[in-house]
Amino acid sequence: MFRYLRHGVFGLALFLGLTSIAPSASAAYPDRPVHWLIGFAAGGPVDIVARIMAQWLSEHLGQQFIVENRTGSGGNIAAAAAINSPPDGYTLLFVAPNNAISTSLYKKLPFDFLRDTVPVASIMQLTNMLVVSNAMPAKSVQEFIDYCKANPGKISYASSGNGTSVHMSAELFKAMTKCDMVHVPYRGSAIAFPDVISNKVQLIFDNLPSALEQVRGGNVRALGVTSPKRWPAVPDIPAIADTVPGFESVGFYGISAPKGTPQEIVDALNKAIGEALKDPKIVAKLAETGGIPRPMTPAEFGKLVADETEKWRKVVEFAGVSVD
Repeated sequence: MFRYLRHGVFGLALFLGLTSIAPSASAAYPDRPVHWLIGFAAGGPVDIVARIMAQWLSEHLGQQFIVENRTGSGGNIAAAAAINSPPDGYTLLFVAPNNAISTSLYKKLPFDFLRDTVPVASIMQLTNMLVVSNAMPAKSVQEFIDYCKANPGKISYASSGNGTSVHMSAELFKAMTKCDMVHVPYRGSAIAFPDVISNKVQLIFDNLPSALEQVRGGNVRALGVTSPKRWPAVPDIPAIADTVPGFESVGFYGISAPKGTPQEIVDALNKAIGEALKDPKIVAKLAETGGIPRPMTPAEFGKLVADETEKWRKVVEFAGVSVD
């Protein structure tokens, strides 16, 4: 029934490729700093991965890739800012499931994400993880479900904002298990975690990079991952689907740019990201966050975003949630 959820520079050669861009796209892109807009707070999973990639791009392309955190509205403030920027390759947007989800979850967006952006590159695939406060008695997904049903309306879950995969993973869990939980949105999971740790809110279905950091630090307890099977980075953590058959929420990270960005620049950036994802140091850093590198062409990434938009539309309808 829920099968639709499955899925949920570098050196002289690059330098020569970039400097061969047609004059209309700039003869030596980039020739000034590039701003990379992130829709969530510093220290969260999106921010962690963006800074790993931005450092590599800065070192290899000869210009600073500056990560800017534009928080709020489930990442839509950053998306709107990027979409309204000049399409010259100097303002990019970090793309994640929230951009696919927002299209159907938000009823009054001032933009159409698929229409108003161009896909640039895919970075990686990742799962979310259900983590609970150490004060919670549940030690497994089934124990957690039982506890929720014994305490309807008394359990609160944090999210990194309305329309994020963190939010929608919880909503899907609620719908499939009939657990009655209260949503408490934050402007990023890094801001939410202190309240989860202190048991002000009891849980979060966070992206693996930041959730894993908190689990490794002993601050919270991991109960399950949202991938259909155990995730390679955390093989000791069971899949929620083992207890809730059909449950799945696997996400993606990538880059888009404003519509009208020259194709030569899109291709150059895609090539740079592809080279970064071949760098053993980058692969190791992404592995530390729990992510799996997933390079794609711009067209392939565009299809992924379109497919994810349709997938999450079905989830939004199934869960019966919306944001005005």
